[in-house]
Amino acid sequence: MARTVRFHEIGGPDVMRLEDLEPGEPGPREVRIRVDAIGINRAESLFRSGQYIEPVKQLPARLGNEAAGVIEAVGPEVTGFQKGQAVSVVPNFSHNDYGVYAQQAIVPANALLPRPDAVDAVSGAAVWMPYLTAYGAMVEVGGMRAGDVAVINAASSSVGLAAMHTANRLGATPIAVTRTRAKRQQLLDEGAADVIVSDEEDTAKRVLQLTDGKGADYIFDAVAGPGVVALARVVAADGTLFLWGALSGQPTPYPGFDLGMPALNMRTYTMLEITKDPQRLRRAAAFVTSGLRDRVFRPVVDRLFPLEEIVQAHRHMESNNQFGKIVVTVSH
Repeated sequence: MARTVRFHEIGGPDVMRLEDLEPGEPGPREVRIRVDAIGINRAESLFRSGQYIEPVKQLPARLGNEAAGVIEAVGPEVTGFQKGQAVSVVPNFSHNDYGVYAQQAIVPANALLPRPDAVDAVSGAAVWMPYLTAYGAMVEVGGMRAGDVAVINAASSSVGLAAMHTANRLGATPIAVTRTRAKRQQLLDEGAADVIVSDEEDTAKRVLQLTDGKGADYIFDAVAGPGVVALARVVAADGTLFLWGALSGQPTPYPGFDLGMPALNMRTYTMLEITKDPQRLRRAAAFVTSGLRDRVFRPVVDRLFPLEEIVQAHRHMESNNQFGKIVVTVSH
């Protein structure tokens, strides 16, 4: 039996329960892994509370699509992986189909990346989602180049930090946006060229000041909601406003008409655009691996929680006080 997190009703962190379940055997194109560490993702909080872009289809439901561990069993039609191999699980599947909040979990083989010996389980669970997200929007979709300016809000999140590291890797200039001054110095230490404290400054006005009136080539918005109107005002000519999160929880208008119909590029983006496409995932993995090898990429881990404290881990995530990735460790 494997300790497994499930929830039997939609709600807050307290609806999650640790249960003893039979892990089962992998089917075609699946593997079973011993889970050693789990990356906690905002999407899981939204799914659990019924606010995600995909609804919960059946209760009880599982959670989790980021993990690191070791393959225990390989199902039919799986090639390229073997029992005993250290791997990371990247999100490319629905929470309605699989979940890695457990001591053992079955996952699709196409969600696995080999984990090098130098990458421990905590790093292997923390590094991939943030950097695959950043790579996909900035490189694969956005085509960011050296000299471009990128404005990144929710910058102290794991994705925000990975986006800053990625911008620096490309020779672009990352401008971090954070609500309070508390994380300002940490963001500068992580490579932000400038930090805008949105509770104290007019973000749009400050972006124009920092760019000599040109505006930002890219804005990566994890908040969405009414604030997109102000952000859209400071997108440079031929620039793009990416919406890759909706932390505000409010309706998001299309601002183009209110602003006089400028040539505004605005698109939504999720990491699934990368992880569900084998060729894009191959390129993304090579890019991130190169950054890890050169030590310009690294997971920024905020706190570790044991699996038995999964409720506390989610409460901490929803407090918005973290800096970087929250990781859950799993004992056996």
